[in-house]
This record gives sequence, structure tokens and C-alpha cells, in this order.
Amino acid sequence: MLKKEIIWRELLYQTIEKKKNKFQQKEIAKKFGFSLSTVNGALKVPRKTGAVRVTGRFFVLINPEKMLYLWATFRNLEKDIVYKTYFEGAPKEIESLMPSEAIFGAYSAYTKKFKIAPADYDKIYVYLRKEHLEKFKKRFPFKKGEPNVFVLEADKFLSKHGGIAPIALTFVDIWNLKDWYDQDFYKDFQRKLISVL
Repeated sequence: MLKKEIIWRELLYQTIEKKKNKFQQKEIAKKFGFSLSTVNGALKVPRKTGAVRVTGRFFVLINPEKMLYLWATFRNLEKDIVYKTYFEGAPKEIESLMPSEAIFGAYSAYTKKFKIAPADYDKIYVYLRKEHLEKFKKRFPFKKGEPNVFVLEADKFLSKHGGIAPIALTFVDIWNLKDWYDQDFYKDFQRKLISVL
């Protein structure tokens, strides 16, 4: 995940889940150890689209929905997949076998966050730091077949959100999937976003 995506994720997390939409570039740069120019660069397109408004020393995320769709169209989920395999078992069984370092994404994150699955799903996506990948492979060894377990590389900041991906990241990942059931998740997500945005 690119640095600007980490910044976008943070802004959306704070706005959607913490109800805070006013930020300082300096504060964001310090939090992640990024340069001010990196933060400024991450705000260029959101400013042009009207999702972000800069006011003096602060900037405000005034349109989180616009920001979500901006990130969703930019996101390259495939690029972040570092491992995939086939593992026999129902989704809930596979999820129960995940190591503690795994952070649930996509369909699993949605189901855990909202306590509902809008459709049956058979693919499990998790985020994991590269240093935990070998341990993961011992639990889920490579096996031929249609992959149903996917590991996406987690940045060092993602684990601060706990074992489930934030709402914004879950949305943009589902947006980028091409499974037959992703539309059911996406449509249900749209309805839920009305109450959280």
C-alpha cells in the first residue's frame, strides 16, 4: 500500500469511525513519520475533487463518500497479494484457524464488523506483515486448486486498528474484487454507509 493510501485510510478512519474530520498536515506527518511533502502530495487529488478543503493551518475532509470512491478507483488490491492458496473448509472454519497476527479484510471484515453476510462467500482475505508470512504458510500450506485464502501485505500501521480492517479499507477492497457475490456485499455496504457517513 502506498504512503498516500495510508494517509487516505487514516483520514477516512478518523472521519467515519471516530467522527473527527479536521486535521493538520504536520500532525499526520508526525503520526506516520512521513514528510510534509508526502502528506501534501496525498491531499492534491482529494483537494481537486472537493473531498478535502484546506483552511489556514487545518484541512477538513468534507466529503468522505467522494474520498472513498476516489480511493476505491485508485486501489490496486492485486498488487498487495503476497500469498494465495487453496484450503479445504467452510469460510467460518478457515477464519477460526487464522493466526493472531492476521487482520481480516474484505468479506470477512465486513461480516465481522456488521454481524451479517449479505451473501455466501468462499474467499478469505487477510492482511499480514511479511515477517509473519512463514508462520502463516505452515498453517495454510500451498495447495493446488482455485485459491480461496489470500494474504495481502499489511503496513506497520494497520495493526493499530485491531484484528479487523477499518470500514474504509474494507469498502475499497470489496469494490476491487470480482467474485460473483461481491455485488451483494457492495450494495449492502452502500446502504450501511448512509448511516456512518
